[in-house]
Amino acid sequence: MVSSSGTEPRKITINDVARSAGVSRQTVSRALNDKDEIDGSTKQRVLDAARELGYRPSRFARGLVRQDTTTIGLVIPDLLNPFFTEVAASALEAARALGWHVVVYDTADRPEEELGTLQVIASQVDAVVGYFSCSEDELELFTRGLPVVLIGREHHSARFSSIRIDGEEGVHAAVAHLVAAGHERIGMLDHDRRAEPSIRREWFTTAAAACGIDAGMVVGAGQSADGGGAALRTLLAAHPDVTAVFTFNDIIAIGVLREARRLGRSVPRDLAVIGFDGLQFGTLVEPPLTSVALDTRKLGALAIDQVARLLTGANPLGPDDLVVRAELRSGGSA
Repeated sequence: MVSSSGTEPRKITINDVARSAGVSRQTVSRALNDKDEIDGSTKQRVLDAARELGYRPSRFARGLVRQDTTTIGLVIPDLLNPFFTEVAASALEAARALGWHVVVYDTADRPEEELGTLQVIASQVDAVVGYFSCSEDELELFTRGLPVVLIGREHHSARFSSIRIDGEEGVHAAVAHLVAAGHERIGMLDHDRRAEPSIRREWFTTAAAACGIDAGMVVGAGQSADGGGAALRTLLAAHPDVTAVFTFNDIIAIGVLREARRLGRSVPRDLAVIGFDGLQFGTLVEPPLTSVALDTRKLGALAIDQVARLLTGANPLGPDDLVVRAELRSGGSA
């Protein structure tokens, strides 16, 4: 059939059916193949959408919809950062338990790599999970018809789900712990990846104000041990009376421990140090790192659980169930 404009009309695809029914491609596949994993109302909605659109699977598409393996695209900003490696490992473990495949993409924390990755994976996976700095409009553009679960970021569009990190109480406990130990000059080493302050700096500022101490001694740090060491030198040059440091993450804190030793400062006697993330390797350094710790296993497991619900048409987890809270974990560094 040729359209009135003289061109072939665009062929209806499985993604069109998914968008019309408000489900994933995998759910369309299962509905069309009469699988038992989805509920009856969702299956009927898909069948109605396919009929209204006049969708007819090609031979190739029919081969695809019969496959039983779900493939998830996991987008990570930096696999050299042990925090993201731990989160990826937990997501892989949870997906493996479901018999799913996971394809991991490292965007090197670059926005252009992020968008390029989304372009590549959109037609290759059944859902997308991970860390994104791009706008929701850009996410929507590249992931239409796919369930998307964001980690560590709020969302505004109903198209997405988010696993939220709540560290406010944990950071307040960290600052209160330092103040109780007699520290009044507490500095922070924030990230230097973005121009705007991190949410962890906001938590630190709020906690410092609640404890009645100055929150203005903040220096940006590169996301590495070397970055932490360099930032400590900058902080002490500007504020030599600082006796405690809270850092954006544990990697920066490890650099602070190493640099403090090089400067002849004993930890925690001369300089108390508290990180954020609660990474396993923080327990292996000397002294063991005190940290505002997250359950990285829960982060990955929650993301995969939510994807499973979205793919099968089950009731998704609500915002209150998609929160991972950080708690102060004592070590020997503070």
